[in-house]
Amino acid sequence: MEELYLENFKRRGCIEVICGSMFSGKTEELIRRIKRANFAHLRLKTFKPEIDVRYSNKDVVSHDSHVITSVPVKTPAQILEIAVDVDVVGIDEVQFFDDSIVEVCQKLADSGVRVICAGLDMDYLGNPFGPMPKLMALAEYVTKVHAICVKCGELAQHSYRTIRNDNLVVLGETDVYKPLCRECYNKAMEELGKQKNL
Repeated sequence: MEELYLENFKRRGCIEVICGSMFSGKTEELIRRIKRANFAHLRLKTFKPEIDVRYSNKDVVSHDSHVITSVPVKTPAQILEIAVDVDVVGIDEVQFFDDSIVEVCQKLADSGVRVICAGLDMDYLGNPFGPMPKLMALAEYVTKVHAICVKCGELAQHSYRTIRNDNLVVLGETDVYKPLCRECYNKAMEELGKQKNL
């Protein structure tokens, strides 16, 4: 039955981007889509950056502890080498890759693969993060998910860093980042600026 389904399956490549702040459910949504593809007996592979070892060295794990098996890779080129004879490719924390991830996603989609990417659309300073703007522009589908602001309870779109560290990439959880709405984020950044000037 599975073989018959796969023979009749028409491959239509596309790029889907799931974006938002920390704690907005990006990985949760990626896992949901990958599980549905698996249920449909589609051939799939899921990848994540090698540097993301917060919950697991290998698996993609959401903040709610949902898990799917993945392949950690150092460079986007490795995805092309490994993702052979697949229908669906999932990529978590895509913002941590360099711009070559955009070309990799394009090549996969052009070859008929459904590519599902999840990542932060903005860094802790509120700027577009790495390759995300290009991926979002080229994607057929973009889903922006929101967290809840820990200050006021409104929808949050910013990842506010609670520690002093100027590196763009700092892996962390609730001890390092808090989701904030625009208003609360702007107030927090203004206060931080005052503290730096003391």
